[in-house]
Amino acid sequence: MSESQNSEGSPQGLPTGPWPTLSVGEQRILGVLVEKQKTTPEVYPLSLNALIVGSNQKSNRDPVTELNEEQVDEIMDDLRKKGLAIKVVGGRVDRYRHLLYDVIQPSKAELAVLAELFLRGPQTEGELRTRASRMDDIPDLDSLKTHLRELKKRNLVQYLTPEDKRGAVVSHSLYEPATLEHLRRKAEGMGVSLSQEPFSKAPPAPPPPPPEWLARLDQLESRVESLEKELSALKTALGQ
Repeated sequence: MSESQNSEGSPQGLPTGPWPTLSVGEQRILGVLVEKQKTTPEVYPLSLNALIVGSNQKSNRDPVTELNEEQVDEIMDDLRKKGLAIKVVGGRVDRYRHLLYDVIQPSKAELAVLAELFLRGPQTEGELRTRASRMDDIPDLDSLKTHLRELKKRNLVQYLTPEDKRGAVVSHSLYEPATLEHLRRKAEGMGVSLSQEPFSKAPPAPPPPPPEWLARLDQLESRVESLEKELSALKTALGQ
């Protein structure tokens, strides 16, 4: 199913898994394929070179990677075996496209949400809404939560921190179970850290130096000035 054919209204009876687990590389490649389909459709499906460049770009990626041609080609082979992507043969170069609309059957906005989670990993709801909105319209946090509820019902996303708390952290569910548990512990620890040391808290100003230090500094500056004058006079005398 192409993006233009997919509608926002998801019918009942959509698949709920089990879904294949994805390596970090597979997440990155699928995220790039979705991103470029939505933001630069004129170059989609992607050539191998475009896929490499998109995977390693510095913006909108976490972590930043340095995948080479051999690695991307191997990852694409794995995705093809899982039925999540295909190679389009023909034209001057072979190209690649994802099959997530066919396999997962998400709405356009739901796929944008998943793509951002593939590209950056777990995020707060606020971060996710802002970032996914560059690919599809998600006007506010309530709209995002509606999409997340639908994805959660289908075992595609889950909350790593309490869902009803401000700044709740969301992840996709296609990780290995051990990796997902590690991310959950990390997200919970991050929440404690942020609550104790909010970003808005400015560092304390250093205390002013004691008055005796200031007096001593004045004396030293006067002494240096006196020595400079004596040195200048000595150079003049030696020159004569």
